[in-house]
Parts: sequence; C-alpha cells; structure tokens
Amino acid sequence: MQFYQLTKENKNTSPNIISAKYGLKTSPSLKNTSKNIKKNMMKLIKLILLFFIVLSCNSQKKFQIIYLNDNYRISYIADRNRNVIKKLDSSYSLNYQPETLGYFSIFSIQGEEGWTAIDINEKKLFKVYNTEIGTPSPDDIIENRIRIVDSKDKIGFGDKKGNIVIQPQFEMASSFHNGKAMIAEKCEKIPWETLQKNHGDCEHYSIVCKKHGYINKKGEILKFGDYTFEQIQKEIGWKNP
Repeated sequence: MQFYQLTKENKNTSPNIISAKYGLKTSPSLKNTSKNIKKNMMKLIKLILLFFIVLSCNSQKKFQIIYLNDNYRISYIADRNRNVIKKLDSSYSLNYQPETLGYFSIFSIQGEEGWTAIDINEKKLFKVYNTEIGTPSPDDIIENRIRIVDSKDKIGFGDKKGNIVIQPQFEMASSFHNGKAMIAEKCEKIPWETLQKNHGDCEHYSIVCKKHGYINKKGEILKFGDYTFEQIQKEIGWKNP
C-alpha cells in the first residue's frame, strides 16, 4: 500500500488512486493477495468443521467391552463383531454390563470415585449416579435418560448416546416414568434401625426429603414445593422401574 500527496505534477498520473482526499493507492498485487488469504481462511474453516463432524460421528458409534482368554483384569473396546478397537489399561477395574452394545460403557476406575461413562474413544463423558447407598449399583437408561452426578453429588441426566441433556442440579431425582421424574431437596439419610440390629454391621438407609416436585425430560420444573413424596408420586403416577 502506497500513499501519494496530490500535486499539480502527479494528480493525473496515478490511475489507481482510490481517494483524492487521502491520496490512498492500493496495488493490484496486494488486492490479489488479500483475496487469496480470504479463500485460504474459508478452506481452513471448512476443514476444521469437517474434522469435528467426523470426530463427533465417530464418538457416537456403538461398541462393547469384552475380555479375552478368561482374563478379566484387562478389558477391551470392541465393535459389534468383537473386533478389538482398543486395549484399556488395568485401572479399568470393573465394567457394568460387559458384552452389551451401547454408545457408552460404565466403569469403576481405580483412583476415582463412583462410576464413569466412556465412549468408543475412551473419552470420559460423565459420572453415573449410584442407585443404592453402600452397594455398587450404577443407574440404568430408562426412557432414554440416565442419572448422572457432578463433583458436588448434584444429579442431572444424560441420554443413551452419552450427551448431557439436563445439567446436574438436583439434590435428589428419580428415574423417568411417562416423561416425568420426581425431584427433592432438603434430604437426609435415615438408618433402618431394625435392619441394622438384625444384620450386624450391614447398614441400610432411607432418604427422607422435606420438599418434592417433578420435572419433564427437558429438565423444566413443572411443580415443586412443600409436598410429600406420596403426593407427587400419586399426581404423576410415578412407578419405580
């Protein structure tokens, strides 16, 4: 880019001058360079978008967890025909429902609390809610929703493809039934005194909450307040799966 000061001598000798006021001149080669840069940038953006689309499609493929030669210490990610895709390290100690096709698989991983869902690329998707206190029992997919938890034990929901569809935010939440799930707050664990006496060190609890309500499958709160579990259960016809 060049600048010219217009004078009597040069005002008629610069055909590429854009503005007589500022004396601004743009060379043809610079214009072409600018166009090439824009074209290359558009190509780069398209390639990046294509990469993420392919990556997303690949991460949403069904797979299964298998064991080979009766060695249950090492697990493998495999396709529907049991062709090994990837060998997992020994930190993946316990798999929930091996040899079951799905978009994610649930593991207990050494050094980590709770249950972790991973996809076909071994990407950790979310932590899965454990349904029984003191017993290894990860949640199941019901009505295309599975309960998940965050680091503060708040409950949300994922879908069967491993997407988080309702962010963890509830102190307690049930599974879905006919498109609705019960939620609750101000909860506490109440021990089963009788069972503890009869079973020695075996501890059992009930969860008792002061506020109840329910949500739809989008996570929208349809009702919540000083209602009992029984009142909300009856209103929406909720049943334990």
